[in-house]
Amino acid sequence: MGICPEVSLVDITHEVAPHDVLGGSLQLAAACRYFPPGTIFLAVVDPGVGSARRGIAAATGDYRFVAPDNGLLTAVFRELPPKKIVELTERRYARPTVSRTFEGRDRFAPAAAWLAKGIQLTALGRAIASCHLLDIPEPSVSTTLLRGAVLLVDRFGNLVTNIPRALFETFARDRPVRLSVGGHSVAGVVPTYADIRPGEVCALFGSTDHLELAVNGDSAGTTLALGRGAIVEITHS
Repeated sequence: MGICPEVSLVDITHEVAPHDVLGGSLQLAAACRYFPPGTIFLAVVDPGVGSARRGIAAATGDYRFVAPDNGLLTAVFRELPPKKIVELTERRYARPTVSRTFEGRDRFAPAAAWLAKGIQLTALGRAIASCHLLDIPEPSVSTTLLRGAVLLVDRFGNLVTNIPRALFETFARDRPVRLSVGGHSVAGVVPTYADIRPGEVCALFGSTDHLELAVNGDSAGTTLALGRGAIVEITHS
């Protein structure tokens, strides 16, 4: 606010679990496409704060991002490949003193504010050819089996998988399917949470258009005692 008082701020979330870079990456990718062109995203999930890991800023065309170089932008870059990435090396666009434990305040937030003020991305530092990317699992599919994994447990306990709606529909081809997750059978895919009885486990497509396992009125993660990495298998019935 001190650098760019006229900026409009939108708080996407502060509910990413501490140190959960993958969770932050998925949340950022799910949200960013709904913001208007020109939006600048400041994203900090930074277990390596104060270490030798770089700070970066990137442009994808309509959007710019400021983040630690620890894979936090991986899911964004899968959908919006970066056109330019720079390392945050220009000290005049950071606070005079940078805390070793709070670079979000002293390096990343000022860089984002200066971008909002109108400086060019390249003013923040030298261009780099690549950045650190996470190895996010992809679903696999054959004629008889669609296999994916839970990537995220949201605040409601829904188990969000890496299976997109389009892949599921191509595999199912309007035929009945059987679902299991972590050895638990799931009744089927429903349109909404209200289409099942309270406490019942179901599958549905959430706001990110990826398959989720859910419990009406409760936590699927707790009910099934499952979390990230749980295997989801879908076969024709």
